[in-house]
Amino acid sequence: MSEGEAVLTGKVAVVTGSGRGLGRAYARAIAAAGAFVVVNDVDADAAADVVAEIEAAGGRAVPVIAPVGPTATAGALVAAAVEHFGRLDAMVTNAGVLRDRSIGKMTDDDFDVVVETHLRGTFTCARAALARFKEQANEDQQSGGRLVLVGSPAGQRASFGQTNYSSVKAGIVGMARTLAVEAARAQVTVNALIPVALTRMVATVPVFAEAVAAVERGEPVPAELRERGVGTAEDVAPLLVYLLSDAAAGITGQALGVGGDKISVWSHPTVAAETSRTGGWSAQAIAEAFPGELAQHLQPYAPDLPAEASR
Repeated sequence: MSEGEAVLTGKVAVVTGSGRGLGRAYARAIAAAGAFVVVNDVDADAAADVVAEIEAAGGRAVPVIAPVGPTATAGALVAAAVEHFGRLDAMVTNAGVLRDRSIGKMTDDDFDVVVETHLRGTFTCARAALARFKEQANEDQQSGGRLVLVGSPAGQRASFGQTNYSSVKAGIVGMARTLAVEAARAQVTVNALIPVALTRMVATVPVFAEAVAAVERGEPVPAELRERGVGTAEDVAPLLVYLLSDAAAGITGQALGVGGDKISVWSHPTVAAETSRTGGWSAQAIAEAFPGELAQHLQPYAPDLPAEASR
């Protein structure tokens, strides 16, 4: 299955934050696969450019210019899909911002704006989409729909200087698991997409700055980066197309990663080791037992730097 195959013919999707970078690649790919797309961004010119690109390729798209986070924006996105295309089949919550600083330098505003856009924006858009899916089920007796919530490796492992971003991306993956349970009866699938791509949002990471510049010049991603799972935004988009297609109807509650030459399934948090003591534990008993029974199971928390190439 390639992103150009018409596997989404007639479906209607909203992609938040789709004026540039990963969002632009998502919107273009699902349009190429046959979907009608609501392109959302805060930059009217960027959104208009993406709509024009989709239409020039024979697709259909409309822009909605609004910041993601407020409930009113989520409602407007769903309303635009229904007004222009008659229904809603998929919501892709991609919009995001960065305010990178180590915690001692991070302000309340730095933290709050990231939470508002990523976490609250994902919540409000997912809630609005689910409400529309249920309404459509009542209207035409056909339940179903797709939610794809965009996470990041920064939410799965440590990412220095991104306390705010790591927190919301971890929260988004947790949200996907819970929504998958809540939406199962309506036959709505909910998955988290964990992309790794060389975009402008990654250019601030020194080791990737030149690679991002090279990609923007139209040069290929170096083979050693592709092999480690770092590629372009266009490398990520086919997984999204697949998740929105009928072929992925049985996949839900998952965190799926893609980048460069790799696709991955991230594990859910699970108990790595445990031990018991009749009557409970004292601090002294823990100190005695921990080195021999638990310490060897402690988990790595920080990745090799290339795995941080998703912003």
